[in-house]
Amino acid sequence: MQQPFDSAGIPAGCPAHGNVPLHGTEFGSDPESTYTRLRSLGPSAPVEIAPGVDVELVTSYDASLYILQNPTLFVRDSRRWNALNEGRVPADSPALPMMGYRPNALFSDGAAHARLRQAVTDSLATVDQGRLVRLTQQSADYLISRFSSDALGQAELMSAYAQPLPLLVFGDLFGCPPEIGDRVIAGITGIFQGTPGADQTLGGALAELIALKRREPGEDLTTRLMVHSARLTDEEVLHQLVTLLSGGTAPLSASIGTSTALYLNDDWPTGLPVEDAVVKTLWNYAPIANYAGHYPTQDVELGDRTLRAGDPVLISFAAANTDPRLTEHREKLSSKAHLAFGAGPHACPAKDPAFMIAATAVESLLNRLPDVETRVPFKDLAWVPTPWSRSLVTVPIRYTPRTVPPAAGARPAAPSSAVPAQSAAGYAQQAPAGRPSHAAPRPKGGLFSRFRAWMNGE
Repeated sequence: MQQPFDSAGIPAGCPAHGNVPLHGTEFGSDPESTYTRLRSLGPSAPVEIAPGVDVELVTSYDASLYILQNPTLFVRDSRRWNALNEGRVPADSPALPMMGYRPNALFSDGAAHARLRQAVTDSLATVDQGRLVRLTQQSADYLISRFSSDALGQAELMSAYAQPLPLLVFGDLFGCPPEIGDRVIAGITGIFQGTPGADQTLGGALAELIALKRREPGEDLTTRLMVHSARLTDEEVLHQLVTLLSGGTAPLSASIGTSTALYLNDDWPTGLPVEDAVVKTLWNYAPIANYAGHYPTQDVELGDRTLRAGDPVLISFAAANTDPRLTEHREKLSSKAHLAFGAGPHACPAKDPAFMIAATAVESLLNRLPDVETRVPFKDLAWVPTPWSRSLVTVPIRYTPRTVPPAAGARPAAPSSAVPAQSAAGYAQQAPAGRPSHAAPRPKGGLFSRFRAWMNGE
């Protein structure tokens, strides 16, 4: 393909122009326009993922699959990152927490990756789907009870529901006691919000949880990882828990918010199930938009460009899923052919539980608030201006105020009998908005403590 030139005869995307920025409000408000521009340069193009941080972004579906499924030529260990090793990445860059090396399955290759991933997948395989649905319903009922009796019948879905729900689910799945669960939520929330000391808060809470499970093992994800035949060290267990929590929390929250907004949109066809809204979200609004750093082990030709060994190559799951070349025959593909969960050896190991949690969360809201509707059309909702994820800023809703009782047969769950599943994003601790009329005085503590107290009828 011939490289496009501008009116001055300079190739688009070359250093004379500067790499296309994938950050800021302009990109955040209309990423598709940027992806269209990048596609004109070939299957990949140079972009600035953060100020002063240049990467190659792959926008082609076929090229993305080629890289994701080729672990020999493209590895995940970011210690190969040329610019970082040469001191050319700003020390305070927001790209570092996303791309910097961590000793987990996400940034490992070969035998090291296989060992860590096997421990994770085997632990996740113990999930009981029925109990996972009930746990998601419990979390949904608690959160809905906090805002559903509001006299105005109005709430903001992202902060009140979509963001906290996955954290409640996975605090339970990790087997967290209430106080440790509060600190885990505070830590992961702070990391996403850039709160100083959040790393230490999360690390300390998880280290305490692991020490507890050494003394008192349970039927939870933490214990499963610890007793696995891979013989993970406590540090390795901690890093796998962080990966599950951070790598799944934000995408799952985004999926719940976007799927709900789509389903409640006036343009949504009557009669289509909630699952279709989740599938459309994963195809058209990939929650993890641009990520999965790969590092060529040698120079690789891709289209008209050379991907240099050691230079980061990121996958645009968002652009690949909406690749016009794919759209022509997308209806003939499986509904699971999207790349929202990745592909190849590093594909998300919990995609089925994640889908189940998202669909159950949306269904629970619709069942508990049957007249719920959005106060802003879907097309007018704002998106978070970040290159990494595709998530709505707010989803304002309205409904008839009511007291929402717990779902039948959905409570309580024993604190240490968690079932492993996927993971999710950040949520600032809040005071409960609304409690059932029969409830006792609000217990002290953070979000997870209050959730636990509510489940126990306190």
